Amino acid sequence: MRTGQDTMSTLLHEQSPTPPPYLPQGNEREVFRSAYHRQLPLLIKGPTGCGKTRFVRHMTAELGRPLYSVACHDELSASDLVGRFLIRGEETVWQDGPLTRAAREGGICYLDEVVEARKDTTVILHPLTDDRRELYLEKTGELVKAPADFMLVVSYNPGYQHLFKNLKPSTRQRFIALTFDFPAPDQEAEIIVLETGLDAAEARRLAELGRQLRTLEGHDVEEVASTRLLIHAASLMMGGLSRRESCRVALVEALTDDPLIQEGLAETVHAYFDN
Repeated sequence: MRTGQDTMSTLLHEQSPTPPPYLPQGNEREVFRSAYHRQLPLLIKGPTGCGKTRFVRHMTAELGRPLYSVACHDELSASDLVGRFLIRGEETVWQDGPLTRAAREGGICYLDEVVEARKDTTVILHPLTDDRRELYLEKTGELVKAPADFMLVVSYNPGYQHLFKNLKPSTRQRFIALTFDFPAPDQEAEIIVLETGLDAAEARRLAELGRQLRTLEGHDVEEVASTRLLIHAASLMMGGLSRRESCRVALVEALTDDPLIQEGLAETVHAYFDN
């Protein structure tokens, strides 16, 4: 047996010397740094597209650690996180999963939408989230002791929670937690300008449109207009597409398939952009 270091399909290994732009909404950066230095796992709650992943990428780069990011889903197995044996030619090779690699190297492992993972998968996190800070590889018999610079960060969207998609209390209470939300319009406009270079007045109008569209959640649309979608619209505007058409393809079409609801959303867009 030998150990393989190939990248698994669920893994994003990122180590950027320059943190991606991020505008804080409060003291979340201080909380993250404190959790990292005190070796505490962190849970981030917030709606889709509000900046949770960007925040984790920013802080990971700021701390100079490698990031192992996993998009969780209902088929995610413990082996996807921990690792598995693979057959390569005539050899049997053990390949570490992203969680194991982060625990070995002292990286930051980020599990996005952790509630989507199977319950029996999240249980393997428990020894890493208490004073033991260790990961047992049952298939190899190895006990991986996480170094001081290892950190586990998980996130989820509370709006997607229901009886069968929630963190068990025995898991949840192992984390400290931060709640994210969409920025206020002034700050969201600043983010749009920072990300796309759009004119400040246009960015402010786009941010106000986003705030208006979010009032429709649970009525006309199931999902709200995220900051990410507003940035997409701004990028199209900067690319020369008209403001209305940019909002149509980045917001209206992205939020619903219902023609009647699309018509109503388009009218809202027209109230903010005349062409």
